[in-house]
Amino acid sequence: MIDPGLKRRGLSLLILITVQAFAAVFFVTDSVADYWDSGALYVDLHLIVETLAALTLAISIVIEVVYLLRMLRRQARMERGLSVASGALHELMESYFQAWRLTPSEQDVATFAIKGASISEIAQMRGSAEGTVKAHLNAIYRKAGVNGRGDLVSLLIEDLMTQPLVPSGDGQAAAD
Repeated sequence: MIDPGLKRRGLSLLILITVQAFAAVFFVTDSVADYWDSGALYVDLHLIVETLAALTLAISIVIEVVYLLRMLRRQARMERGLSVASGALHELMESYFQAWRLTPSEQDVATFAIKGASISEIAQMRGSAEGTVKAHLNAIYRKAGVNGRGDLVSLLIEDLMTQPLVPSGDGQAAAD
């Protein structure tokens, strides 16, 4: 999912580049016309400065386009990395839930708890009482061998950080 603010800034930059490109075309065309009208022998300082300004504008547009393309590539890499990390966390959670033998209800509660939802929010999302959610959380903590939500999240994060997110070329990292 693309951040709307980032998308807006990218669009703003694209609009700015387009406006600058129209200005550059105008000024370069004007400079060429001025050279044509003045003849090859007569060139004044004003015409030289105007030409340099137009060329500087054109060069800055090229630099901005390169910057925009790099920014878009970087954003795509970051989104891929986030997707990989998200998938790795989900797979890790599923494997722990199976190892701990969590019931489907406990899996739901654990997932919401790991995402940071409060007990009342979890109860509201699941349509159950807060006491039921607390009972599920106690069962989850007992089965996981942790003392609370912080320990549960810490266990997952620590395990994620010790495993490579992207398997190596030989496939051994994925098997580990």
